[in-house]
Amino acid sequence: MSKFNIDNDAIRQLAELLDDTNLTEIEVAAGDNRIRVARQGTMVAAPAAAPAAAPAPAAAPAAAAPSDAGSHPGAVKSPMVGVVYFAPEPGAAPFISVGSSVSEGQTLMLIEAMKTFNPIRAPKSGKVTQILATDGHPVEYDEPLVIIE
Repeated sequence: MSKFNIDNDAIRQLAELLDDTNLTEIEVAAGDNRIRVARQGTMVAAPAAAPAAAPAPAAAPAAAAPSDAGSHPGAVKSPMVGVVYFAPEPGAAPFISVGSSVSEGQTLMLIEAMKTFNPIRAPKSGKVTQILATDGHPVEYDEPLVIIE
């Protein structure tokens, strides 16, 4: 068994990446060596406060909307965790917009994961009726990104 040297700078960089992208965990691997950095949920104290109890009913319908979008038959979901981009480069025209027609296999957006830009392609032809993700923001695995009808 080889000795695993811990690179403290790499761990710090991964922790900073968690903060920058609002992700909860990240893992990198090189050969047999793996480093996983995870953030523990500390948001539990916020809902316990009395002022937060009043807005809770208003937040519940907002939370229900993404799950409804995720069950939509035309939902295109994220295949990975990363940052979504709707244009090939800053300042360029976006790949899609609400109301645009798309063909099966057409690039809808890019998701940057591990410094690699991955094209997300349309699973079917149709019309883009909703764009649920925000350009330049992180997305989670299986999160609905776009609705195509």
